[in-house]
Amino acid sequence: MDNRLLARAAEGRTVADGAHAGAPHVFDATILREYDIRGIVGETLTESDAEALGRAYATLVRRQAGAERIALGRDGRLSSPTLSAALTRGLTAGGLDVIDIGEGPTPMLYFAVHHLGVDGGIMVTGSHNPPDYNGFKMMIGKAPLFGEGIRELGRIAAEADWKPPTHAGGYQERSIIEDYLARLLEGTDHLPSLSVVWDPGNGAAGVVVERLAERLAGRHRVINARIDGHFPNHHPDPTVESNLEQLKRTVAETGADLGLAFDGDGDRIGAIDGHGRVIWGDQILLILARHLLEEQPGATIIADVKASRHLFEGVRAAGGSPLMWKTGHSLIKTKMAETGAPLAGEMSGHIFIRHRYYGYDDALYA
Repeated sequence: MDNRLLARAAEGRTVADGAHAGAPHVFDATILREYDIRGIVGETLTESDAEALGRAYATLVRRQAGAERIALGRDGRLSSPTLSAALTRGLTAGGLDVIDIGEGPTPMLYFAVHHLGVDGGIMVTGSHNPPDYNGFKMMIGKAPLFGEGIRELGRIAAEADWKPPTHAGGYQERSIIEDYLARLLEGTDHLPSLSVVWDPGNGAAGVVVERLAERLAGRHRVINARIDGHFPNHHPDPTVESNLEQLKRTVAETGADLGLAFDGDGDRIGAIDGHGRVIWGDQILLILARHLLEEQPGATIIADVKASRHLFEGVRAAGGSPLMWKTGHSLIKTKMAETGAPLAGEMSGHIFIRHRYYGYDDALYA
């Protein structure tokens, strides 16, 4: 966060001060979703909403988990710095200490919660949605905050049921990119030397992808690495085949072995092979499952209801125990924790790995 954003975060706390005085805040009903909070910036989602959300979140996590410190991250959308600053005002007014890891992919925020030992985290991100959208993905402890938790945030704000802070929260910035990269690279010495084209789609994963590609064996080319909330080259959603056309051309031009694409906040992966054929989410999951099951025969592999029959049959044929579950990254992560499954995935390209990792959806690790 630059000096202007810091100044903005410290200036008049209209919503937070109002909340402290007992004023309620009602969110637009359309932004309180099952797995996150998301809306159109300036219409259904405003700075006032972000500030009130910070205060409501502080109330919730302090009540339920005794939280004191949380991590905060943001993607590369044009509105993310402003919303992050407003959110920080609410969080600190609510008594939480905020560690701001800055701009980067959502999985880096998840990593920060584990790595820094904090009590939760919030990512300001619009994910793969159009440029005028933005929102928030939240954690309480190391688990996703979703469903009833999000509805509770709305209730707290609407009823002004704020928990008075025992002290004013603090704020610090901390870069963890190098720590995150080191964790991603653990155990990669055995990887084959391949020619790979990477396309973060001008999304939040760009800087990390560039640094990661530099440190892997093989020949690598990164396109659309510059983080740009206008998304000037194509929309950052690798589940739509038209968004992979530039990647296909580059793979063909360079004779690469494969191409990898990421969505706007780096938690969903797309892939094409050396012939330009799309490898869809359930196919990616099956490739990873076959490899994992050589080491953990009989392991449970979770896939969402949108996955093909081929995936479930393939897992069974490889000696695994396939489990179909509801779509939704928070629901999948929760089911993984319940069952101890080492691997899960969705057709949307969310891949969740607990085997030697943390169990959240990290497209870069996948």
